[in-house]
Amino acid sequence: MQSKAEKIRSKDHPDVALKVIPGHFVTPNSHVNYFLDMTTLKCRLSEASAAAKALSGQISATTVVDTIVCLDGCETIGAFLAEDLTRAGIYSMNSHNTIYIVTPEYVNSGHLVVRENMVPMIRDKNILLLLASATTGQTIVKAVQALKYYGAKFSGISAIFSAANSVLGMPIHSLFTTADIPEYKTYSPEGCSMCRDGKRIDAFANAYGYSIVD
Repeated sequence: MQSKAEKIRSKDHPDVALKVIPGHFVTPNSHVNYFLDMTTLKCRLSEASAAAKALSGQISATTVVDTIVCLDGCETIGAFLAEDLTRAGIYSMNSHNTIYIVTPEYVNSGHLVVRENMVPMIRDKNILLLLASATTGQTIVKAVQALKYYGAKFSGISAIFSAANSVLGMPIHSLFTTADIPEYKTYSPEGCSMCRDGKRIDAFANAYGYSIVD
């Protein structure tokens, strides 16, 4: 499958690229016909820095960011993003005038939880939600609902790739959209045309990678 990977570069930021792999992939919320491999974007220093710089350019100078909540293994990008936003003069209401970078915890039930020692970084803070990809938007909805329970306020949502323009009335700023991958399709598990056509499942996938089905 890796041999089928194609690298797509951002039109506005050619130093930012992701790999797309065609197939039949089952994700936690849907079936998709492409796996978007962001491994090096999230793990390689130079690529994570370039992605963060591109994302920071999409955020208005009037936005207040106290905490960046990182999902999908985006902590490295989140740290660079905090640095770029600070350098660009983005305001933080934190008493120390710096931005928190937080990764929430998921318990076995799949629910997002924030431990007591982390709550001060969430409650009454202006949150920028950062994730790798948004297809159905369900991950964002669950994260927003959970973080609001802990008293969060939201400044915005940023993603490397998004198939949606907005979720819960909030715009999603992304580096790649379905316009960059015109053939990208997402289906509900019960409405997957690939399943109806008898196309075997190639792999189970999530934001961290994929596991090939034998």
